Amino acid sequence: MPLDPQTARFLDDLRALTAFGATEPAIEDMRRELGAAVFAERRDLPHVTDLSVPSAGGPVPVRLYRPVPPGGPPLPCVIYFHGGGWVIGDLESVDATCRELAAGARCTVLSVDYRLAPEHPFPAAVEDAWAVAAAVAGDPARYGADARALAVAGDSAGGNLAAVVALLARERRLPLVHQLLIYPVTDVAMDTASHAEFATGYGLDGPTLARFTALYRGAADPADPRLSPLRAPDLSGLAPATVITAEYDILRDEGEAYARRLAGAGVDVEARRFEGVVHSFFMLPEMFDAGVEAMERAVRRLRAAFDNAISGEAGAA
Repeated sequence: MPLDPQTARFLDDLRALTAFGATEPAIEDMRRELGAAVFAERRDLPHVTDLSVPSAGGPVPVRLYRPVPPGGPPLPCVIYFHGGGWVIGDLESVDATCRELAAGARCTVLSVDYRLAPEHPFPAAVEDAWAVAAAVAGDPARYGADARALAVAGDSAGGNLAAVVALLARERRLPLVHQLLIYPVTDVAMDTASHAEFATGYGLDGPTLARFTALYRGAADPADPRLSPLRAPDLSGLAPATVITAEYDILRDEGEAYARRLAGAGVDVEARRFEGVVHSFFMLPEMFDAGVEAMERAVRRLRAAFDNAISGEAGAA
């Protein structure tokens, strides 16, 4: 499908925003530019607060979103990991998205400010991501979470972390009811057809992701499933999944390959490619009609997963 006109306007704006003087801008400059970018209008919620979760690498900052006032009942919980190639991004970069998920899915959302490379290379982000998931499962009352209905979610590199946490949850017997993977990185090989076809000019450039991946990966084995969940030998028994991809995105093929492998392993998975759009469309509903539709789909899938988990447990009781 041709580029959506909304996508063409977005790419024009993005080129103006990221017109760095150097061919390889400094990481700090990129972090600063991201922080200065204008994100979607933010929905008001009655309960948003910043906390921290202890981990081996030090306290992990998190932001808690709830669509009910403080002291309200426990709700299903989504643990959300932001994108940014494991190098940029923070709580603010996904604040609007987390607010929409909390309101739409009627759930608690816990956004995770995991450690970033190059200061903290792999597996620091994985360690932080797991520490938060384990903390919520171990003390759900602190987060207003219903332990019967825990899910993970993330976009891009955050989708990678969500998939990895789902793998670890299966191994460590932490029950998850869903994994929402938004154009996830699933293999650090970066050798798919979509990587070649959309390497430059479509928002997420191949050379930038290669640079970020190298900073994050360090000397680690690229076949390690904690880096490349697509290379995990067995995907059976994982939480049901929703996989969202964009047509004009270097990550399209690996996200869809992961969805096929999940389905082949017997996992309940719904995969949807949104045509004519690029990476980041999900985070920008004010620019992309497809972003609105994708959020609605994500919310429906999460609510169904939560309802099934809670009603199933109530029925068993």
